[in-house]
Amino acid sequence: MSRIPFKKYQGTGNDFVIVEGPIELSSAQIQQFCERKFGVGADGLIIMNRSSELDFDMFYYNSDGSSSFCGNGSRCAVLYAKHHGWISNKCEFTSNDGRHTAKIIGNWVEVAMHNVSEVVAFGEDCLINTGSPHYLSFRDEIAEMEVLNAARAIRYSKPFAQDGINVNFIEEREDGLAIRTYERGVEDETLSCGTGVTAAALAYASKYPEKGLLAVKVNTPGGNLEVKFVYGEQGFHDIYLCGPAQYVFQGEIDLI
Repeated sequence: MSRIPFKKYQGTGNDFVIVEGPIELSSAQIQQFCERKFGVGADGLIIMNRSSELDFDMFYYNSDGSSSFCGNGSRCAVLYAKHHGWISNKCEFTSNDGRHTAKIIGNWVEVAMHNVSEVVAFGEDCLINTGSPHYLSFRDEIAEMEVLNAARAIRYSKPFAQDGINVNFIEEREDGLAIRTYERGVEDETLSCGTGVTAAALAYASKYPEKGLLAVKVNTPGGNLEVKFVYGEQGFHDIYLCGPAQYVFQGEIDLI
């Protein structure tokens, strides 16, 4: 058994345990960290490393131990780096899907996402990969939906059962979008999903190209985010996921 120090951060209710490397954790140890009744409790775990080439490396693991890119996790990692004196107000870092840049204004963090070349139609819905794969469905009155059952029916359907997919239900509103997201790897609805919010904004922009949108505000159950982008013949570029992040608490945990 070893005692591991950690800090916890959250971005619009998407919460993360952050530990500094170099360290190797097994899937079972990551699950123990993230378990809400017997561990610290989190949607995922982030390992931070100082990098000689860039400002830092951050690698994200879902609460089941699987790895992927995480938008809100990246924003929290950037604030962590700021709090620990690794960066000032701008940075470049490596994550699960490669290099990203970011900037900070107070507790507002804007992370550059990778370009998205296509929105793939899937019946009346669509698929977009924003570092993690997302299924997007525009619905009415999503606050009244039984999201778990509806999302699991999609996530475990034949096309997606093996690799998994994040499932998003989106509602168009006068001031932007509202969204509810079921995340693979967590296998539950989360209060916010940064890559899902990004995918929702891009899906909305591609649905209404005549609007010439450059930014979309998205309301999640955990708070408000904004996605900025440029949309052209080659798809989406200069995409930024923007929103607040916050330090929550720190401690130590004994891992088996």
